[in-house]
Amino acid sequence: MFYFIIDLLGTIAFAISGVLVAMEKKLDMFGVLIIAFVTAVGGGTLRDLLIGSTPVFWMRDYSYISIIIGTVIFAVLFAKHLHNFRKTLLLFDAIGIGLFTMVGIEKGLAYDLLPIICIALGTITACFGGVIRDILCNQIPAVFSKEIYATPCILGGIIYFVLIRLPFEDAYAYSIAITVIIVVRLLALRFGISLPNIYRNGNR
Repeated sequence: MFYFIIDLLGTIAFAISGVLVAMEKKLDMFGVLIIAFVTAVGGGTLRDLLIGSTPVFWMRDYSYISIIIGTVIFAVLFAKHLHNFRKTLLLFDAIGIGLFTMVGIEKGLAYDLLPIICIALGTITACFGGVIRDILCNQIPAVFSKEIYATPCILGGIIYFVLIRLPFEDAYAYSIAITVIIVVRLLALRFGISLPNIYRNGNR
């Protein structure tokens, strides 16, 4: 039940981030719904396809579709109260990657995969919904730019596997890893921390 709640919270967070991006681009209601949907389930869909878990999760449990639709309606109705779309988007995006990284790792563990593969699945689950969102909205995906985006997911995954080998309750290790991912992502945004620029002239 704990992991299911985390999955639903991640779905809500990413759906809201999708709504905010779509509304920034002035899309109509159908466009907002589609962007929210692919943001929320895109990474998990790719993860399930990679490990052969088909039909993918949202086709087997219709609660995801209901939650996304409800989240879209809520976010659109209360969008005028979100005074700073950009900051709100970044917050929900950070929450989403934290939650979804651990959902992906848990799915990998359920398939008895190696820790490094589980971390890769967690990163895919967390990042690729945002990749699809940004591509559809004609933006360079954050994970492919110099922003610290996938790195917190990898760091959180490593911390999780270290903690579960210590005398830590699994739920505590799970929560600590999620917190680390969110905090590292937000700190990187707050202080402008980025990966080294590989271009000698300083331009991309």
